[in-house]
Amino acid sequence: MALDVDTKYLAPAAAESSKLKRHFGRFDILFFLICTIVGVDTIASVASAGGQAFTFMVILAIVFFVPQALLFAELGTAFPQEGGPYLWTRMAFGHLAGAVNNFLYWVTNPVWLGGTLAGAAAYALEVFFNHGKTFSTPVFYAVTIPFVWVAVLAAILSFRVGKWITTVGAFARFLLLGVFVITVVVYAIQHGVHGLGASSFMPQYSGFVLLVGVLLFNYVGFELPNSAGEEMKNSTKDVPFAIARSAIFSFVLYAVPILGILLVIPVDKVTNLGGFVDAIQTTFSVFGPAAPVVGGAAGILFVLCVLTSGVTWIMGSDRSLAVSGYDGAAPRFLGVINARLGTPVRVNIFSGIVSTIVLVLATTITGGNAYKFFGAVLGVTISTTLISYLLIFPSLWKLRRSHPNVARPFTMPWHRPLTILLMVLLAFTVIQLMAPGAFYQWFGSDFRPDGWKASEGGLYLLTELVPVVAFIVIGVLFWVSGTKTRRENAALASELDAAGAGVVGGGVGGGASGTAGPVSGSSAG
Repeated sequence: MALDVDTKYLAPAAAESSKLKRHFGRFDILFFLICTIVGVDTIASVASAGGQAFTFMVILAIVFFVPQALLFAELGTAFPQEGGPYLWTRMAFGHLAGAVNNFLYWVTNPVWLGGTLAGAAAYALEVFFNHGKTFSTPVFYAVTIPFVWVAVLAAILSFRVGKWITTVGAFARFLLLGVFVITVVVYAIQHGVHGLGASSFMPQYSGFVLLVGVLLFNYVGFELPNSAGEEMKNSTKDVPFAIARSAIFSFVLYAVPILGILLVIPVDKVTNLGGFVDAIQTTFSVFGPAAPVVGGAAGILFVLCVLTSGVTWIMGSDRSLAVSGYDGAAPRFLGVINARLGTPVRVNIFSGIVSTIVLVLATTITGGNAYKFFGAVLGVTISTTLISYLLIFPSLWKLRRSHPNVARPFTMPWHRPLTILLMVLLAFTVIQLMAPGAFYQWFGSDFRPDGWKASEGGLYLLTELVPVVAFIVIGVLFWVSGTKTRRENAALASELDAAGAGVVGGGVGGGASGTAGPVSGSSAG
């Protein structure tokens, strides 16, 4: 009896998947998600909008954060194969859509690592270890380039070791943000706080436009552990557990420090780049003569937090790119899992190279202006990330129709209206990221990123649009480069059908029972 090609694992997938090790347990996934979602580099970007930032945090937690968590709880348990977000998109919309979307999803992370994360780490070190003085260019590179490659090395390590790095990163967040909140209370008792009137919490359209991009960026990432789906011990039970608990932890870890910043620093003095670090420096004055030592420890924790944010995203997105390589949506050279480590070393190194190039280019283009550097790279990072979700989200809807018989241990309620709501929010946000203040006050003073002048609106648009267009073109070229792999996979599938051969590996949605690669496509297209 011939087998349905769409439920078959082909030889490349089986060969690469056999190198994966199941080291990813329930609490590993939980701590991984906390590192993924809670990014201390963007806390100040939210706080800079004042009291309404907290209001919109709550609103978007209800209308975006929770629906997204429900969506990925279904996809993550129904289709738990390696390469999750790539696999879902490719199964739903084909190899071309999968290739382009997955490149956008992947490239965000080396850009983010070499851009905003490296810049935020350097700023913290300047404040706490260089008396607030800006590093010279050679020193800046001496700090940031090793930062990038330490993250890459952590991603290269076996998940048996690498998962402990993300666990340390999660506890670094608990410690840093917990101590910060306690210190804010002590500071408020000693020095008082500048008032936040009730009116500052009133939501305004201009505030929504300003905040929606960074808030949605803070709230995405529930799907990332499924990039390592076949390295999970029990995805069916562990994914919903980790998503539910990480959602609660993440909201609290964002909301409380943001309120703390608003209480101790006037809104007009909170900057995207340094607001959280500046708030730490201000409040830690309560430690008196020990303030420099305690502040230095906080600076190290801050660097560890931003480093592990990069590590988790590199770990996940690099796996998705590797899967696309042996599935025919990227160069086959990239689709290789290291047999000894069980990690996509080639893609990891590729990420490090891209991060380093972004770091050098962004520093050169912005003339070393840290604020302009941070704003421009953060805008590209957020827009590219959110564009990729424009196909990942609706894949749930499509896969319900195309794969109705797949077991779904968890089912998203009201999936049609909630998916539409997610898509509308994403589309609006992408427009605002490309053209801040569009439909309201394009590149007006309230929406213009730090370091940019009113006359530079056209240049800013180019810095956002050109990279995205370039990334889409590269995604198409990746698809073209995978043509031979797709044809070989399709030919092998035909041979298996003709021979009535057994399936190599597990079935769709095999979960903890032992899946062995991505669901294969039925054509070379």
